[in-house]
Amino acid sequence: MSGERKSKDKPSSSSEHDRQDDSDRSSENEMGFTLESVRNYLEKKLGFYKESEGKSSQSDDNEKVIEDLTFEGVANHWKKNGFKKIVTMVGAGISTSAGIPDFRSPGTGLYHNLEKYNLPHPTAIFEMDYFQDNPKPFFVLAKELYPGTFKPTPCHYFIRLLQDKGLLVRHYTQNIDTLERIAGVKDEKLVEAHGTFYTNHCLECRAEYSMEWMKEQIFADEIPTCTRCPGVVKPDIVFFGENLPNKFYEYPSRDFKDCDLLIIMGTSLEVQPFASLVERANSRCIRLLINREKVGSRHDVLSSWLLFSKGLLYDDGENKRDVAWIGDCDDGVYALAEAIGWGDELKELVAKEHARIDKMSKGHEEVSDEEVDQLAEQLGKLGKTEEEVSREIDIQSASSGAKSLKNADDKSK
Repeated sequence: MSGERKSKDKPSSSSEHDRQDDSDRSSENEMGFTLESVRNYLEKKLGFYKESEGKSSQSDDNEKVIEDLTFEGVANHWKKNGFKKIVTMVGAGISTSAGIPDFRSPGTGLYHNLEKYNLPHPTAIFEMDYFQDNPKPFFVLAKELYPGTFKPTPCHYFIRLLQDKGLLVRHYTQNIDTLERIAGVKDEKLVEAHGTFYTNHCLECRAEYSMEWMKEQIFADEIPTCTRCPGVVKPDIVFFGENLPNKFYEYPSRDFKDCDLLIIMGTSLEVQPFASLVERANSRCIRLLINREKVGSRHDVLSSWLLFSKGLLYDDGENKRDVAWIGDCDDGVYALAEAIGWGDELKELVAKEHARIDKMSKGHEEVSDEEVDQLAEQLGKLGKTEEEVSREIDIQSASSGAKSLKNADDKSK
């Protein structure tokens, strides 16, 4: 028997009071160690952001970052002073106008739509244990959600504008729909926190497969199987229990250090560790929420216990830099674009890119890319809707096709 075990079994000569004091101190030390361990684990292993004691994510002084903490105030500051380093954070809410359901909306959310698959619970479709036992439901769902079926929204193209103007430091997304990529946001600007359909790997041998290969398997209603081994090939989207991509852990420390504007759109800010990114912004960074409802405020005991901050403080008397615009995300980015003088540019970009996507999906080869660009730009300036732009492209294509047929007929005569 070890010496430690003997000591534990040996009766103590100290008084009952002394023993109780020792017990209390031991409990306090143990509790303190446990708390710190939990905090460090959440920060280092899971990517949560933990504030240091006595440090606030708000400004260190008592001055507001800008005097007018309203949507109009942010827009006016943007026009007069400009922002140089912008980070964006988004969730499913920026893709709903593209026809992609979010996860939680009653009656229309993804979890509601999964009821027809008779899952043990809605989130089972994204659990590795369930997927390995029965991958079919996931691939049935993947066929409905697969990239290429949907067009990016004005929110995606606003982010593209930020990139094209050299203002976008990084775009953090919870979405797996790859609409940012379709909109033209470059890979080096993207952190797809919950993974993507863009790449795919065998669960057994880790062989990589292209997006095109995966699409063929899914639309043939096949369970994608590795050509090198019997393993199932899974898109690189993050399932419950899997680690987030390395980018998510590597980039925030540098991205948020000097950013002067954080734009948060279409997210509940409930899913960790993604939600904790709002705390990474330096104390002089304005945080603008564009969302259907106010989210991101934390006043719960657990957050305080773990030394996390109060989150977004737009309704708090201590607020020095947080602003909320409440409404549909597309309306919000259009309003912001108009306020800073980008309104026509954003409308033209959306019209042009949607026309291009329609052209590709309908196989309009007679109309050149240059003609599509010119026509979309002209129609965008005229205030035409997306549907009207697509209709004009169809007419232009049909006209070109008719001319080709007439010329061929004339030659045959």
